[in-house]
Amino acid sequence: METTTPVYTDILYTKADGIATITINRPKAYNAFTANTCEEMIHAFKDADWDRSIGVVVLTGAGEKAFCTGGDQGTQDGGYGGRGVIGLPIEELQSAIRDCNKPVIARVNGFAIGGGNVLVTICDLAIASENAQLGQAGPRVGSVDPGFGTALLARVVGEKKAREIWYLCRRYSAQEALAMGLVNAVVPADQLDAEVRKWCLEIVEKSPTAIALAKKSFNVDTEMIRGMGGLAMHALKLYYESPESAEGGNAFREKRKPEFRKYVK
Repeated sequence: METTTPVYTDILYTKADGIATITINRPKAYNAFTANTCEEMIHAFKDADWDRSIGVVVLTGAGEKAFCTGGDQGTQDGGYGGRGVIGLPIEELQSAIRDCNKPVIARVNGFAIGGGNVLVTICDLAIASENAQLGQAGPRVGSVDPGFGTALLARVVGEKKAREIWYLCRRYSAQEALAMGLVNAVVPADQLDAEVRKWCLEIVEKSPTAIALAKKSFNVDTEMIRGMGGLAMHALKLYYESPESAEGGNAFREKRKPEFRKYVK
């Protein structure tokens, strides 16, 4: 049966030499994603997973400024208008990355903030340019990722560091991310593509079945986080409908400091 590849508007998707590359193509919005962006990434990840010629997937952002900065706060108003509990199929996107039988490498070319930082956490490997910055922004803008973004991050960088990342919403340099284990390698920006390709070609040489089994076995240990995140998304929906959460988005769009505590009773 013939399948038609959709015309993507928010991502670029290419395949060559056993490598599939998914690029969030919203550089003017620092590669923040909308519901449509997530839908397109889900489709591309599934295509790469099913394509027997592909051995590894690269996830990155267009331009030099940002890998991804999470959900587009410029469009959020108590929801994102798409599928899923919060109007954004983020759970399905995260699962698409984890369930893909091929390793997924995050090519971190700039800001990886908020939901972008979560994507880096979920990817199997991450290679960053020296000018990359990583960190969380959720509690600063009235949001949180109460699943892989918190619990899996704690597995990756340690409990104390993960709590620091979420509670303080600081930004960390690529070298700091390397030291905490959030990325695997850091290279100069002009060497990023060559380094990512080098890692990809090494993976493509290996047994795809052995790689898939290894990935599945790694995932088993943290699979309960998927269920926890699904439950927490319902609580997050209620939070997004609150004045406290709305204050974060409003303050971001109005470029002012949020006043969360005036909504806490």
